[in-house]
Order: sequence, then structure tokens, then C-alpha cells
Amino acid sequence: MRLEQINSEALKATNNNRYLLATAVAKRVTQLLNGADTYLDRDVTKEEPTNVAIEEIAKGHITISID
Repeated sequence: MRLEQINSEALKATNNNRYLLATAVAKRVTQLLNGADTYLDRDVTKEEPTNVAIEEIAKGHITISID
């Protein structure tokens, strides 16, 4: 999947709320940098954590809720 498509799917997961998406991505990136396992089925050690987080959200592996 191309990056534009992944970003579009991630935005759909947040009902096109860019602020909510940015907040969710930042939180997930922090988790990944602190050693959290990824939900993707491939080696992501050489990928940017931001791209990994966005793809996880786009594929529905990360649920976003407003608390």
C-alpha cells in the first residue's frame, strides 16, 4: 500500500480528525521507541516509527478513543 493510501485510511479511522490522528501517532511512536512490539507482520526495525504507527492505525490494529 502506498503512503498516501495509508494516510487516507488512518484519517478515516479518526473520522478525518487530523488532531486526533496526530495525537494517536505521537503516543504510539513513543510506545514504539520505548520498546513496544509492533502489530505488523514484518520486520520494521529499519522503518521510521511514525510510518509504522500510521500503518498500524490504518490497518485497524490500534483503536483510537477519546478519554
